[in-house]
Amino acid sequence: MISFLKASKNEHFKTIEILADTIWREHYIPIIGKPQVDYMLDKFQSATTVEQQVSEGYQYYILKSETKYVGYVSIKKEAQDLFLSKLYLLKSERGKGFGKNAMSFVENKAKELACDSISLTVNKGNTNSIKAYKNLGFENLCAIVIDIGNGFVMDDYKMRKQV
Repeated sequence: MISFLKASKNEHFKTIEILADTIWREHYIPIIGKPQVDYMLDKFQSATTVEQQVSEGYQYYILKSETKYVGYVSIKKEAQDLFLSKLYLLKSERGKGFGKNAMSFVENKAKELACDSISLTVNKGNTNSIKAYKNLGFENLCAIVIDIGNGFVMDDYKMRKQV
């Protein structure tokens, strides 16, 4: 059983920072390298920046399995689309259905918010996630490259699913 705790206070933001540090290092260093992971964690996933994102309309949810935090999700309504900014699980918790539960949660949020689609971006080298999103009904719309500063870019695919 998984539950979703809406992040709304500093202790939640700190929990997300800790989860992000673990998840991103184990998952993204082989894809984009340690220097970019270090930079992105500091720029996008510190407790301070998560709190700032929440003030800008992003909603963060911590995934909890029994007594253990196992990952987190971030979403933001953009017109009739729900942008899935983040969906991350600890490596030890993958393959247990938590990702599918999280996607069902996101789809329900999209319907609650009167969105007719869910979109996301995913790193081109993140082949397992791309495959999982395709299996969940997402279509690859296009390739995008976003300069995130300090000489780094996000080299992604934009994907969308109708709900």
